[in-house]
Amino acid sequence: MPSSLIYLSIMLAAIVIWLSVFKRPVYEAVFLSFLLLLTITGSWGNVLTYLDDALSTSLLYSMVAFVAMSIILTKTKIIDSCIAVILSLIGRVTGGAGYAAVIASAFMGALSGSGPGNVMATGAITIPAMKRSGFPAHLAANVESNASYLGNLIPPSSNIVAALGAFASVYPTINLTTGQFWIILWGISIWFILQRMVMIWSFCKYYKVKPMAKEELPSIRETMRKGWKGMLLPIIILLPFVLDYLFKESFFTARLGATGAKYFSSSILLFIGGVSALFACLASEDKSIVKVSNLAKILGNSVKTISPAIGVCVFGYMIGSLFSDLNVAQDMGDIIMSWNFGQFGTVIAICLITCFMGMVIPGSSLVVVFGPMFITVLAAVGCDPLLAAAMLPCICGVMCGITPPLGLGMYAGMTLAESDFDKTFRNNLWWVAAQFILEVVVLMGWLPILGL
Repeated sequence: MPSSLIYLSIMLAAIVIWLSVFKRPVYEAVFLSFLLLLTITGSWGNVLTYLDDALSTSLLYSMVAFVAMSIILTKTKIIDSCIAVILSLIGRVTGGAGYAAVIASAFMGALSGSGPGNVMATGAITIPAMKRSGFPAHLAANVESNASYLGNLIPPSSNIVAALGAFASVYPTINLTTGQFWIILWGISIWFILQRMVMIWSFCKYYKVKPMAKEELPSIRETMRKGWKGMLLPIIILLPFVLDYLFKESFFTARLGATGAKYFSSSILLFIGGVSALFACLASEDKSIVKVSNLAKILGNSVKTISPAIGVCVFGYMIGSLFSDLNVAQDMGDIIMSWNFGQFGTVIAICLITCFMGMVIPGSSLVVVFGPMFITVLAAVGCDPLLAAAMLPCICGVMCGITPPLGLGMYAGMTLAESDFDKTFRNNLWWVAAQFILEVVVLMGWLPILGL
């Protein structure tokens, strides 16, 4: 076995032991594995270089902006009004509470990038609604957790920026705007949302689920009156990227030049989080929450929420820089290519690898450390490299959230639904299998994708 793969095995073992034996947070496990690798490889002399590489990544600051935005959106409760509107519109059909959970949780997950946090936030509303309409507790838990982790795939989730960075590192000369990349991601997301809708429809038939009781349905008129401002939030977030995609050449490049248009596209990631947070403050019904002093306290108290997510990314970038010196990803890619599986076999192999590695390594770290290698290998066997890059948040971020033992979303859903572990786990396997199959189908290019 090449020494570089021994280093990878050591990292995996350190993370597994720290998570499963000592029950410590993920960011500690990733950081510990980095320190262990520095010691074993004798690379302590380069530690400042690895730190500089991590902190010099502009995408990291975009992640911070979006995580901070999600906290403000949650505290101002603007998302609650969106969920109420969705429930009032969809709840009256069979399984409507489940469909509402998919739409609301996918949207909220895209904003927060936190699967477990999203399960707890939106699940507090959707899981009781599902149970009251006949969903078994274990099914309600899995519907919510699998819908919440769709957020890792859907822009503007902070996980997306790592995938864009991975593509740029492999194809630095390709002038790809953020808007173009996001359109493709939305195109992919549509298929996975539809897949979850079909799963809900099938389970509703099996369990004979009924529509929500009329007396439990929110009034459409009342929810629209209170929640119409919240429904503007998707437009505010998504419109700049759509405009960037549609009018890049005819408007932005013509007026700003190629270089100016490129940097304008990149800057969208930084300012749209602030604009969305400002809108949430203006639209909030409780103005006491959005006073400067209270916002400062909210963000200050949320440091414990922000720090772990950002820490995992920083440590992941540092490991990626170290692994680059050790040629870990290159060796792993060479081994996969030596199998000569062809396109279909290689796609299945990489989806399996990301599935099992995602059980112990956070999805963002997988994308940062191994994303460029996955893109290179998939492109070598005939996959569209841009599609491969856009699928990284899915095969890494979504899978790591729904497959135990790192599948924290399932545990969060079980807590809210008060469901049995064995029943929830067995039902979850259906969702994991469906996710895996659709990943292979999309990567093979068998479905039309918007933007490609």
